[in-house]
Amino acid sequence: MIIAIGSDLCNIERIEASLERFGERFENRVFTEVERAKARRRPYTRAGTYAKRFAAKEAFSKAVGTGFRAGVFMRDIGVVNARSGAPTLALTGGAAARLASLIPEGHEPFVHVTLTDDHPWALAFVVIEARPL
Repeated sequence: MIIAIGSDLCNIERIEASLERFGERFENRVFTEVERAKARRRPYTRAGTYAKRFAAKEAFSKAVGTGFRAGVFMRDIGVVNARSGAPTLALTGGAAARLASLIPEGHEPFVHVTLTDDHPWALAFVVIEARPL
């Protein structure tokens, strides 16, 4: 069953400006090491890579209904790729706890993520599903 849906649209140029202004401080504050490594491998599309992941973090925070408060922090939400290559989320801390609180007993969470970009926009959708054990 679908528990929640979230979406976000992010301006790639805004992320690029933050990277230029704050550099590593911005990267370390917002993104996980896995996300930073992926962006380093994409020097020509670094801002777009980050913008899609920023949008996914926002979309998840909307889906769980907290935004970035109640213990849900950006660095607790990491975009990773499944073995198939499809994006999904790796959650820690307050983000993982909030997700667990939404899932009915006898079910496990499954997070669907889709990312896309068309300069200057990056878009993410997050669907949280509860699957019976």
